[in-house]
Amino acid sequence: MKKKVILSVGIAAIAVCVVTGGYLGYRTMYAQTRSQALTAYMKNIEKHDYEKMYEMLDDQSKSYIKKDDFVRRSQNIYEGIEATDIKIKVTKDEKDKALQYDTHMKTVAGELNFKNQASFTKKDGKYYLQWDDEIIFPDLLRDDTVRVSSVAAKRGNIFDREGSLLAGDGQVSSVGLVPEKMSTDPSADLQNISDLLQIPVETIQKKLKENWVTPGSFVPVKNIKKLSPLMPQEEQQKSPDFALQSELLAIPGVMITDAQDRVYPLGEKASLLIGYIQNITAEDLKKHSQKGYTAQSKIGKSGLETLYEDRLHGTDGCKIWIADKNGDNKETLVSQEVKDGEDIKTTIDSNLQGQIYDSFQGDQGTSVAMNPYTGEVLALVSAPGYDDNDFILGMSKEKWKEINDDPAQPMYNRFRASWVPGSSLKPIIAGVGLSTGTLLADEDLGPSVSSWKKDDSWGNYEITTLHTYDGPANLQNAMIYSDNIYFAKAALKTGQDTLTSSLDKLGFGQDIPFEIVMKHSQYANEGEDLSDEVTLADSGYGQGQMLVNPLHMASMYSAFANEGDMIKPKLEFSESLETEKWVEGAFTPKAANTVKDDLIQVIENPAGTGHAARMDSISLAGKTGTAEIKESKEDTSGTELGWFDVFTTDPNLKEPILLITMVQDVKDRGGSGYVVDKTKPILEQWIQKQAQ
Repeated sequence: MKKKVILSVGIAAIAVCVVTGGYLGYRTMYAQTRSQALTAYMKNIEKHDYEKMYEMLDDQSKSYIKKDDFVRRSQNIYEGIEATDIKIKVTKDEKDKALQYDTHMKTVAGELNFKNQASFTKKDGKYYLQWDDEIIFPDLLRDDTVRVSSVAAKRGNIFDREGSLLAGDGQVSSVGLVPEKMSTDPSADLQNISDLLQIPVETIQKKLKENWVTPGSFVPVKNIKKLSPLMPQEEQQKSPDFALQSELLAIPGVMITDAQDRVYPLGEKASLLIGYIQNITAEDLKKHSQKGYTAQSKIGKSGLETLYEDRLHGTDGCKIWIADKNGDNKETLVSQEVKDGEDIKTTIDSNLQGQIYDSFQGDQGTSVAMNPYTGEVLALVSAPGYDDNDFILGMSKEKWKEINDDPAQPMYNRFRASWVPGSSLKPIIAGVGLSTGTLLADEDLGPSVSSWKKDDSWGNYEITTLHTYDGPANLQNAMIYSDNIYFAKAALKTGQDTLTSSLDKLGFGQDIPFEIVMKHSQYANEGEDLSDEVTLADSGYGQGQMLVNPLHMASMYSAFANEGDMIKPKLEFSESLETEKWVEGAFTPKAANTVKDDLIQVIENPAGTGHAARMDSISLAGKTGTAEIKESKEDTSGTELGWFDVFTTDPNLKEPILLITMVQDVKDRGGSGYVVDKTKPILEQWIQKQAQ
């Protein structure tokens, strides 16, 4: 239900803008003409100097209204309607007749224009205004009042692809007090409530002392999460929210009832994606001064709530009207219709988003799920997250400090960042080499060994690889066994110029064409390049100075499913979605299909690093990656990132999926194998969904 509010007066700036010959120009304070007298009068509205305005009235007008009443009435009306940019244009000035003029002003309800007239008394060569209430508005009488009514716009909802709510109106539990049911000495009870709800005792006491409160009133204190009616009773009783409500209800006078507020059903599972709203600040009001916000508005502070703010927030309805002495509407001066915020439907799959987050519970990492053929982004996960509902229900200073001091950084958005890709970049290096002709798929680049350096110019530095194998060091074997040495040689064969120009084509160092701003991917630090031979070789297996954004990685991998075309990622759902290409011909069709076939073998071949993800029911293509994070080439104490990039290869699948996942700190936890094991149940459930 829309909330209708009749506002009392506020404070607003008054600006008078007049030009000679049409709109009047400022001249002397004590005017020699009637037009100048009117201009001088209006000039004092700009200054909020209502006392000076009163001095410019003639004696008869002053007998009509006392100075204090005049000042109060003028201030209440002009500032109450937030009048600005007042312009006066004289339309007729004939001797012995009232001066006629047009008035234009901007108000809280929009632009207001009206015709009016004024008469003057001349005394000692100066003109004084013959004032009555109609000078303010033509039909305003002494017993009338000017009122401002507003109707709050409803903020738009955010939905997933199936219409499930991601952000929007929902039920919460309102904790409140009924004064007549409270203890006779409630001090200890109020302190208990304060501790449980993490709000100051003074805040509760202030609410209880508000003018409208009666002994039988329900006085809302704070909203808390509502227990889901779908949750089995035994599970409810294990919930900390159930325990909180039980403790609160044991306090005399406490009642808990249903209320409406903005809710985020996925909570921490999508908090870095959805974000949250908060009360608008003075800085926000200034920044968005022309967008219909008021001091009571809420505004998106992060995530999709900020991204779609202009479409979500809507425009409050507002009406300025004259009420007669009975309070009835005598005349509407200007009105602005309420415009509710727009609902946004995204491509996100809530179930998938939640399942991915749950699968990696306790880890620090990120996942991007995308339809490789349409570019629809199905999930954007950053773990750990925070509960964005806390920002709506009221977050205590202690909770805020806990979140910010958490070493796991729950407010750090990992899917927007860029990371060392490790071996997950090898398919990209292969695609570049095959497309440019600098690499041949069947070419043997030398025997499989555990360590290698090009020559003595590298000093003591050697490139190592985890798995060795029999047979030729060709592309397929190098991909199956994730041979670092092969891909270091491949990068050297491709060469700095060809590799960097190809990576530039693939979007490195550029904005990702997506609604959410992502950090650029890079192949070299700012001011550096790949001219150093060791750095170039390390880049071939995703080390060196390589950093890749997970969504960018997803788009590059989509080329292997689309004959070499990189698909543009999309976040907003459309029934008539047309696939858009980000980079047409990112790889040649032959190169893309060759790499895809090799990625299938990474899963199908028992020796493949991704074999643990294999399923009988469907063909998958994928690549693992374990990236070293260390201070220098000699550092042996660094940590590792684990990657697993995988996609379904059947374009006729009802719901194809490409899943890019990175987990931090996998050293001594199985490396990329840890990520593979965690990813497989997600894929199995997704594939099972196809049969339903």
